[in-house]
Amino acid sequence: MFSTPFVLSFALLLSLPILFHFGPRIIPPMHLQISLADELDDLALFRRAAIALPRPRSRRPVSRLGTTNPKPKIAFLFLTNTDLHFAPLWDRFFSGHERLYNVYVHADSATQVADHGGDVFSGRFIKARRTERASPTLISAARRLLAAALLDDPLNSYFAVVSQHCIPLHSFQFTYRTLFTPPPIPTESTRKLTQFRYPTSYIEILSGEPQLLDRYNARGENIMLPEIPFDRFRIGSQFFALTRKHALLVIKDRRLWRKFRLPCLNTDSCYPEEHYFPTLLSMQDPNGCTHYTLTRVNWTDSTGGHPHTYCPPEVSPNLIHELRVSNSSYSYLFARKFSPDCLDPLMDLADKVIFRD
Repeated sequence: MFSTPFVLSFALLLSLPILFHFGPRIIPPMHLQISLADELDDLALFRRAAIALPRPRSRRPVSRLGTTNPKPKIAFLFLTNTDLHFAPLWDRFFSGHERLYNVYVHADSATQVADHGGDVFSGRFIKARRTERASPTLISAARRLLAAALLDDPLNSYFAVVSQHCIPLHSFQFTYRTLFTPPPIPTESTRKLTQFRYPTSYIEILSGEPQLLDRYNARGENIMLPEIPFDRFRIGSQFFALTRKHALLVIKDRRLWRKFRLPCLNTDSCYPEEHYFPTLLSMQDPNGCTHYTLTRVNWTDSTGGHPHTYCPPEVSPNLIHELRVSNSSYSYLFARKFSPDCLDPLMDLADKVIFRD
């Protein structure tokens, strides 16, 4: 007769394959969460940024360089966990427009990211922390970028979140005009295209998607109640361009954040950064948002939640022209996702194609 220790060891050996198969379904993997110390540090930053309002309109605004009546600026917010592979292309994009933009970089603290000396990214790295997919850390990172830009320059008027895999599709002049030129006085034929207030935030806000319920219940069934009923929950892209009004709204929020910072139980349906911003802005100011993004992404052959990644053989003038085209009256301004080795062919197209509108 087998001894008890032998039976127990044999049973444990047999149970290992079952445990590996069913374990992740019974006990979901724990993803990176936000510590109390980091949360308090962020709250202090957000409070400082929330009161860093632009000077009253009755006074003549003065820029950091001492220029009176300066123009509004675009704050470009780079969210990255790798090196800034396309820094030379962005350098070319920004060249000659130093008074019309600012750059801020949140680089994952666990990743070695070069501070590219001599280019527009030099010295533009903000205090950063770890980030991870399927966790609220990417929301926190984007909020820290918004707060840093709000504090840094009162002339920052649009806040464009992009990733290290994003590239510009037009010249800086075209991008600036797109964001800051008021729409024409609507006629009967154009009224539908100019239904939003100016200035407006460019953020994708979707409802009625097939995966909406799974994403809503990713933290547990009805755990989002009462703050966020299912019919108010939205999804969209994590890349957007927000007005200053909406950037302030995001960093002031506490109510919805308490729900979105909760850990997910179903990580297959958990994309917090794609849910928080569309839901918050849809609930607070839906008519102040276009409900579409200015960043083109190809999801036709996505894998593991990642979109199609363009490789050097695909880079061509035709690709740039195709990526610009939208199904509405606007042009896409940015595109992702490009592999790092696309830099050389993109630089070859920079002056001849990309920055020629």
